[in-house]
Amino acid sequence: MCRLLGVVSKAPSRLTDTLSDMLEQFTELSGEHADGWGIAAWHDGGLTVVKEAVPAWSSQRYGEATETVTDAAITHIRLATPGLATEPNNTHPFSTGTLAFAHNGFFNPPDAIDELIDPDLLADAGGGTDSERYFLRVLSLLRTGDPVSAIAAAAADIRSRAEFASLNCLLLTKEALYAYTEEDPSSEVSQRRGPEFFRIRYLIEPGRVVVASTGFADSTPASSDRSIRWDVLPHRHVLEIRRSNLRVSVHRFPE
Repeated sequence: MCRLLGVVSKAPSRLTDTLSDMLEQFTELSGEHADGWGIAAWHDGGLTVVKEAVPAWSSQRYGEATETVTDAAITHIRLATPGLATEPNNTHPFSTGTLAFAHNGFFNPPDAIDELIDPDLLADAGGGTDSERYFLRVLSLLRTGDPVSAIAAAAADIRSRAEFASLNCLLLTKEALYAYTEEDPSSEVSQRRGPEFFRIRYLIEPGRVVVASTGFADSTPASSDRSIRWDVLPHRHVLEIRRSNLRVSVHRFPE
């Protein structure tokens, strides 16, 4: 299992500034989620991805990467599924060209959707994780569809073919940041961790929109009178945050 943090801001700024109230607490979670970290960010017109198979809290490169000047980024810290190697090729975000993808959860068996992945994409798989297969299925669907539909369809494919704990993910493109959430509440992980563990929240403010998994910052729901007000992304919904204007849309898909 892993933790996710994504942000789109009105203007490029260092991540340490854009996420100054959250990044330290998020990084502290790498004491448990200690099997790697990765940051994908738009910088100087291109998508840069930096990642290592070491704990974020102990990595000098992680500290350097959080100083990246960007208006859109995703950050991932990994707690590896038992049996899956802790190595760079299995570390999120996975990326190609102008796309980056990070997953929080697992499905089994990892090859459950291999026959649905375009052969050329599957042949280029760098690691052995279910998460990379999830990304490759999204890439296959993107060849004929849009990101919102591709994420939802990939999740439906996994749901129909595999056991899973969570299909939570972030997808960063040139145009937008997308988030999807779905869990199986009967899975061993959900039963052990509780109903909050796989929740995805988002925060809309004048200069930024943040989307994140739980475990850090203020988890206060939108109905509270507290100053930080997170909204909860319902299961089987796709959140879309446009880079051009911070417009937020929530797309629902049928049960």
